[in-house]
Amino acid sequence: MRRQTPPLLLINIDQLLTLRSASHSAGPRRGPALRERGIIENGAVLCLGGKIVSVGSMKDALRDPWLRKNRNKVTEIDCRGKVVLPGFVDSHTHPVFVSPRLLDFEKRIGGASYEEIAAAGGGIRSSLKDVRRAGKRDLVEKVLAALRDMAAHGTTTVEAKSGYGLSAESELKSLEAIREAATRWPGTVIPTLLGAHVVPKEFQGCSQKYVEIVCKEMIPQAARRKLAQFVDVFCDSGAFRADEAEQIFAAAEQHGLSVRAHLSQLSRTPVQQFLRFNPASLDHLDHVSDDDISALARHNTVATLVPGANYFLGLKEYPPARKMIDAGVPVALATDYNPGTSPTRSMAMVMSLACTHMKMSPEEAIAAATINGAWALRVADRKGSIEPGKDADLAVFAVEDYREIPYWFGMNRCETTVIGGAVFSPQ
Repeated sequence: MRRQTPPLLLINIDQLLTLRSASHSAGPRRGPALRERGIIENGAVLCLGGKIVSVGSMKDALRDPWLRKNRNKVTEIDCRGKVVLPGFVDSHTHPVFVSPRLLDFEKRIGGASYEEIAAAGGGIRSSLKDVRRAGKRDLVEKVLAALRDMAAHGTTTVEAKSGYGLSAESELKSLEAIREAATRWPGTVIPTLLGAHVVPKEFQGCSQKYVEIVCKEMIPQAARRKLAQFVDVFCDSGAFRADEAEQIFAAAEQHGLSVRAHLSQLSRTPVQQFLRFNPASLDHLDHVSDDDISALARHNTVATLVPGANYFLGLKEYPPARKMIDAGVPVALATDYNPGTSPTRSMAMVMSLACTHMKMSPEEAIAAATINGAWALRVADRKGSIEPGKDADLAVFAVEDYREIPYWFGMNRCETTVIGGAVFSPQ
């Protein structure tokens, strides 16, 4: 499909943020490199066959011999007075659910904590019944609607988790729904098996039996049928213990799947024991120690922060992004889109929260939402920056300065999303 995409030229770009690395160092951005914008004023980007083929100034673009000869065959987008970024890479989402959790929302307003809501039958387990009963077609439509809306906000690559079925049948059904929805969306979807989200009610008090189902049924089938690229675990109080998470990681490794984890959202779990599995990312990390931060700074595992969850849960404390970045930890941002704790599909909103509540600079937030998100999904060779040879995934914002993207919170200023060299249409 992308090979048949006609040439596309974005011209007169006021601010083109390429996210090119000045140092060209391998690995995710960290420290001062997280502020590198690779900015070009009055820029242009030429896309052909779904790929970026040239990036530079308008002056250079107009001198290109191929473009001068073929310009009448090229679709042009005039980006005068606008900002162009790489398409956002949302590296942590939970789109396979049926209904919003409105009772949880009301209970939280009344003062109930996350743990109290879960103990009362709300939380993650309350989404199970609907997902287990739903037909795959209904789940496909739910996932597809979310992907289309994300694209309208400038997101072109999405990690999508299962995790609301918590039985082998329902988890595999959820992964099948993700795969089918991905075939009907032009962007890139990275599927993740989150069978170890929480222990389902029928296994309360015997979590090891459920862990064995994850390891011996879910993971082997997901790997054999190529339904997942990653295996995730929610390792925290009220979910899975560290030793159980390690058991699940070992099973994933045995079946050729990479790993990632929800970690230290509600209470601290030391990160060091998991780094031997080379996780692509460790996510949430609200409660980390200086030792955890030092360990992360020595690895390429990305710390994916999801401030939308802290905001929606009404928490006063947010992950210590400033401390992590200053220590050299590679940081990414993601929506954590889910029905219970972060019902947002907007990466721009997440960036705004990162700036206002975690004191990240706009430049750091943009890099965390693009190139480091790509590193968190291990697709940085083709996503996350605007460079020749990479996928032509771009977002055009109706603002004159890139700092306005996190500044205008709660608004969608994304005017055009380009996916695979073609203008995205929600239909």
